[in-house]
Amino acid sequence: MKKAPIILTNILVFSITGLIALVGVPLEAYFNGFDGIEIGACIFLIYFSGMSITAGYHRLWSHKSYDAHPVVRFVLAIGGAMALQNSILHWCSDHRVHHRFVDQNGKDPYSAKQGFFFSHIGWMLRDYQSQRYSNYSNCKDLQKDAIVMWQHKYYLPLVLATNFGIPALLGLLNGDVLGMLLLAGVFRLVAVHHVTFFINSLAHIWGKQPYTDKNTARDNGFIAFFTFGEGYHNYHHIFEYDYRNGIEWWQFDPTKWLIGSLAFVGLAKNLRRVPEERIEKARMAMMMQRTQQRISTMHGAEELMNKLQREYDVLMTRMSDYYEIKKSLLENKQASLKKSYENLELAYKYREMKQRMILQKRKWLELNQLRFAMN
Repeated sequence: MKKAPIILTNILVFSITGLIALVGVPLEAYFNGFDGIEIGACIFLIYFSGMSITAGYHRLWSHKSYDAHPVVRFVLAIGGAMALQNSILHWCSDHRVHHRFVDQNGKDPYSAKQGFFFSHIGWMLRDYQSQRYSNYSNCKDLQKDAIVMWQHKYYLPLVLATNFGIPALLGLLNGDVLGMLLLAGVFRLVAVHHVTFFINSLAHIWGKQPYTDKNTARDNGFIAFFTFGEGYHNYHHIFEYDYRNGIEWWQFDPTKWLIGSLAFVGLAKNLRRVPEERIEKARMAMMMQRTQQRISTMHGAEELMNKLQREYDVLMTRMSDYYEIKKSLLENKQASLKKSYENLELAYKYREMKQRMILQKRKWLELNQLRFAMN
């Protein structure tokens, strides 16, 4: 089979910037050093350009997980150009294809099943895209967005202005243009490139799958630390429209915190969240599936399998009842009926259902522990 043609521009960009970051920056650090302002500017611009991809390109434009004020969208479009990962329109088109055909070699633009190198950077070194599709038909909504189309039209000038102009200006103000260009310009660019590329590669290889095993996506808190919260990738691939990737309060997801902060000050709205019931049921279903797989290899465990299934069915019923009552209770509170008899009755039912669900969940989990003891 004939290989796709090489994209020389991409190869040169990745090679030259990578060489400067690996050789030029350490040499500059050794002979001249970097001051606190240069280091601070580098860190700030890493987060600014990196989170313009995660909060902007990814969660805002690709998945429509929230709505943002035009000022926010404009700033994220500028930051996205600084990240040098193609225009919003092109990036989102690739990403939507990835979600539609995840892990399908030849269809998924950066399929993890084609290996780490391909999913990390190799897919951008050859022109595979013209063989897959030649337009942006999956982004008709974005083609109606004036900011998206403005950035797409002026992408190259924006890339040059943000990657050279901003660091050069900061360097001029700080008295060292070369140092700022090397650290906050080139090193920052290479760092952002590879930490965001890890979402396509490492986050599909290393980690756990608590919600689904129907694709290669993994949850990994370590990766999340370096990818602005995108490392909770198993969750994202089953609940892609949620504005959160790390759903627990303790999970490191600065992109989620940024979106939440924007909403708090009125610059974002319509934050989409997956209902708690769906999340919990997905987690329990994954546990049940793994339990059945393990028990199927055990001798004479048919009785335990049947008992687990019965208790699992009861648990699902208990959970449905609990979340239905919880939803009704919240709706009543929002309707300012806190002191009404109806609300008191719902509160009583809610406590009862919650206790029954907890007891059933505990019973089922104990049976899961039993199956490990028998294995």
